[in-house]
Amino acid sequence: MSAKTRFYDEMFAAPGQIRSGYRAFADWLHSHPEEEMARRRAEADWLFRRVGITFAVYGDKEGSERLIPFDTIPRIISAPEWEKVSRGLKQRALALNLFLHDIYHGQDILKAGVVPPARILANQDYQLAMQGLTLPNKVYAHIAGIDLVRAGDGEYFVLEDNLRTPSGVSYMLENRKMMMRLFPELFATHAVAPVEHYPDLLLETLRESAPAGAHDPVVVVLTPGRYNSAYFEHAFLAQQMGVELVEGPDLFVKDGYVYLRTTAGPQRVDVIYRRIDDDFLDPLAFRHDSALGVAGLLSAYRAGRVSIANAVGTGVADDKSIYPYVPDMIRFYLSEEPVLQNVPTWQLRKPDECEHVLKNLKDLVVKEVHGSGGYGMLVGPAASKAEIEAYRARIVANPAEFIAQPTLSLSTCPTYVESGIAPRHIDLRPFVLSGREVRLVPGGLTRVALKEGSLVVNSSQGGGTKDTWVLEEKSC
Repeated sequence: MSAKTRFYDEMFAAPGQIRSGYRAFADWLHSHPEEEMARRRAEADWLFRRVGITFAVYGDKEGSERLIPFDTIPRIISAPEWEKVSRGLKQRALALNLFLHDIYHGQDILKAGVVPPARILANQDYQLAMQGLTLPNKVYAHIAGIDLVRAGDGEYFVLEDNLRTPSGVSYMLENRKMMMRLFPELFATHAVAPVEHYPDLLLETLRESAPAGAHDPVVVVLTPGRYNSAYFEHAFLAQQMGVELVEGPDLFVKDGYVYLRTTAGPQRVDVIYRRIDDDFLDPLAFRHDSALGVAGLLSAYRAGRVSIANAVGTGVADDKSIYPYVPDMIRFYLSEEPVLQNVPTWQLRKPDECEHVLKNLKDLVVKEVHGSGGYGMLVGPAASKAEIEAYRARIVANPAEFIAQPTLSLSTCPTYVESGIAPRHIDLRPFVLSGREVRLVPGGLTRVALKEGSLVVNSSQGGGTKDTWVLEEKSC
């Protein structure tokens, strides 16, 4: 990337010119010596490790749990900015759920030629078992993590939609608790919108998805187990909602209903917040070798006797090959223009777009359509010639498996690094809840690329996190 590339700085409008939302924080920061701030950062690391806020990286040779680096300089968003972002997120989540209902029922959007039928019907995540099955409130993606980036002029763009089992909300909540513990004086001088009610909203959303007739729905969180990289989050959310954390063997199906084994006998389960991929949910319907799921679960689900969040077959809508069509979904289902724009995207299944990308690999970001977590991605400006040529061969062999995007000038936020405070690139993952209505808490998880110049914010790739403040009013 050119050294002249202009990045939107979240804190500074120009050298020495602090944006209004950050002025009170900047004054506070300048009044505290570096030694004190270093001590508080060390305390945060110690507390996170003590609580067990770690994650595992698949394929890590050391096989150890890692602490996600936490930065004590918050990312601050003004109320007017958040109002537009919130409106755009709700619009997008509503359209995506309408799309999912449609493709498993009338398929009007396919018949209208807005989305190519082959992109859906031949997609590995399209589940034939979901055809004709109407879900409570017609909601498929009850929890969506929609990743946003901010480009050179400060405009927010949607980078991708995460609709299967989006993770990271526990870090959003723990980051806020940590900041309030370490810097209570800041919350006395800033009107920071709260996020701690998210577990209550999540539980309400899940209970709203219960089958008809479930008057006091029983909710459980289904985890693949403690060796999963996001196990801390599974346990955390179950505890915060006051529901049971279960693994596959804890549940069983009898007479078409799902039950939880308890010391007092079987307890009927109405809603399963699953953190397991479709393929592993039911060994009778999907992968026969799965020991993580519940035999007969799909049959009970199709009979309307249990709800699953997010719904089976939801993954087809967050496939990166479907992402370019979301603005058209908004126009088709809602007759509205998108509030939040997509990042410009080339679909390599199209020969002319593939040709353009192959000619400009060194300047682009290329992603696998089924990829996630920052894996399997080429960041052209940061890649060597050998890496680019190896990736070129992969594209030529199967172009339909890739999309490409320009290398965005992601916004930066001042961040503590070894050399002191320096700008680092960030993104934002708000969490959108869809039940009888669409809701979200102000802000989300801000992820930060700690390596200088890096645009990859994923924790699995060395990224960290920040607390995200949405200011309800001007700071005092």
